Amino acid sequence: MPDNSTEVTAAGIARLAGVGRAAVSNWRRRHADFPKPVGGTEASPSFALPEVEEWLRDQGKLAEVPLRERVWQQVAGHPDGAVTALVHAGCALLVVRDRPTAWLEITAVSDARMAGVLPAALDHVLTARFGAGRAVPTPTEAALLPSVPLLRAVAELAAEAGARKAFDFLFGRQLDANPRQYTLTPPGLAELMADLAEPARESARQNGGRGSRTVLDPAAGTGALLCAVGRPTAVYAQEADPDLAALTALRLALHSEGGGADGPALAVRTGDTLRADAFPGLTVDAVLCHPPFNERNWGHDDLAYDPRWEYGFPARTESELAWVQHALAHLREGGTAVVLMPPAAASRRSGRRIRADLLRRGALRAVVALPAGAAPPYGIPLHIWVLRKPGAEQHPAPELLVVDAAEPEAAGAPSGRDRLDWAAVRAAVLDAWAPFDVPGRREPVEERPGTSRAVPVIELLDDDVDLAPARHLPPPASGATAAELVRVRERLEETLRLTALRTPSPAAPGDQARRPFTTVGELARAGALRLRTGTGSGNGTAPVLTEHDVLSGTGPSGSPSAPSASGSSASAPEVEPVLLEPGDVIVPVTGGASVVRVVDEATAGAALGRNLQLLRPDPAALDAWFLAGFLRGTANNRQASSYASTATRLDARRLQVPRMPLAEQRTYGEQFSALAAFEDALRTAGRLGGQLVQGMYDGLTDGSVAPG
Repeated sequence: MPDNSTEVTAAGIARLAGVGRAAVSNWRRRHADFPKPVGGTEASPSFALPEVEEWLRDQGKLAEVPLRERVWQQVAGHPDGAVTALVHAGCALLVVRDRPTAWLEITAVSDARMAGVLPAALDHVLTARFGAGRAVPTPTEAALLPSVPLLRAVAELAAEAGARKAFDFLFGRQLDANPRQYTLTPPGLAELMADLAEPARESARQNGGRGSRTVLDPAAGTGALLCAVGRPTAVYAQEADPDLAALTALRLALHSEGGGADGPALAVRTGDTLRADAFPGLTVDAVLCHPPFNERNWGHDDLAYDPRWEYGFPARTESELAWVQHALAHLREGGTAVVLMPPAAASRRSGRRIRADLLRRGALRAVVALPAGAAPPYGIPLHIWVLRKPGAEQHPAPELLVVDAAEPEAAGAPSGRDRLDWAAVRAAVLDAWAPFDVPGRREPVEERPGTSRAVPVIELLDDDVDLAPARHLPPPASGATAAELVRVRERLEETLRLTALRTPSPAAPGDQARRPFTTVGELARAGALRLRTGTGSGNGTAPVLTEHDVLSGTGPSGSPSAPSASGSSASAPEVEPVLLEPGDVIVPVTGGASVVRVVDEATAGAALGRNLQLLRPDPAALDAWFLAGFLRGTANNRQASSYASTATRLDARRLQVPRMPLAEQRTYGEQFSALAAFEDALRTAGRLGGQLVQGMYDGLTDGSVAPG
């Protein structure tokens, strides 16, 4: 093996082969010729990627390593670390996109010669995109030499998918692999915040712009907020972490339309924003910001006389109010700032004077409560503050818009991380914001019980200045009118009758003779079924069947661009959706639940979500309901699962199915199908019963239902 060969962990091998980690551990035990570890630790060994690829091909477990997986393994195994590899890859992708002819000339030479000529080419494109003082330094020849094989592969990936998508895929993998290292802003939240800043376009026109806008993110992080802005004329970003600043700069450059002088002005700087503002005196049309929360060491002792504190000097515990005023200080008159805030910032007593001054002067225009799970920390329902820079001719706004999208009813979907219906949340928020944010509006804004209200500022200027939306909204209609509850009760009675009819007959003893069994993996190799793994991506129109949908027995609820668990959608454009067909058998691979679903006509056409595996049986060899029924066996699931300290993972290939003729399979299949119908009826009865009980409680307590 060459000394500089890329190494791969057991998790990387599992990803290459499309199996669980338990399968890799099993291969190591069962096959004496499995490649030996070349590094890592005893608990987490690493293996030479070329040896692993050769072994997988010899075993028939891998026809060809996907190019993007090969490139990612080269990034992850880079001798100088994944971040350095990503920076080099991003720089090379800029050359591939902006100077394709030059790149072909550069790659036509040896690796050593390529490392020698690359710095000049990289410096040319980096200077053209970022100018002086950039966050991405030009790599040296010595630094680039170990990266040359990677850069050739990255260019090949760009030829297949495009430079932007290639970098998004690699950057997304880095974020997914290190979730605690980065503060992520999910794509749905980023799009909503960018939409709320949309009135800044009119400000740009009034200031002589091209109908687009200039935008700043003073806590840029991974660049998600700035990537969500459509067609800006200039983009400014500051990030404290130099490595992340470099990656974000490259991401923004590759996301911008056109290259070099054709793209928007782009300035990314490194440094502590509050202590060392990289853009003093800059004013822009819009500021988008997801600041760090609850920071005590934000510069309170050093910045007491800073001119940014126009609305009051923030307390040591109010770092978020320092970020709010920093955003306002960088706005042109009439410009819009959208800042993600912890809910405590709306009610802490230490910040009430600043909140009051923001209201009096018309700077704070809206407070939006989001569902829990919208962004980290995922257990807290965060807020969005929308602010507007007061102008000399502007009169203070007499109202504050409060919106509560935190309730499941407001979001239109089950609440919780990875299950948010961002399209519904976005519609609820923007439907309230659009009629409120009308220049010169004279008509009152319609009040939406439980969802939104334009609150007169005078009502808020009490001793607490509490801006939490739920405290100022009229209660939602309970829905517990007598007529509605009668309809729910009638549906429940009908469902209970149906449940009784579908109750299985008394169980009769069966023949416990030992059946011959095979595994799903063997059936797949024999061509009796096909195995596919869910990607979580859609085709732009089809909804996504999520793991939650399968576990709860509901219809597809995921959006066509469902984010990954880490909140990054950077890898999604590179993944082809797996579209469901009638008769497909869906198996969740996490959580240890014995749940299997057979796709019907109503679910067909949806895309397969993450953490789900699809088994598509050949109807001439396997009955779908027979297959699904035996896969649900508790003992079957137990023997096919691997257990970690905090999670259980199912290896669907190890699930067992008895060998029997198709006619006998269909007999079992009919019984399993009837059991599934009975289970659905029970689930519906439980839901209706819960709705009736809660409706009665609500109706009796609010007076819409009389006792008796």
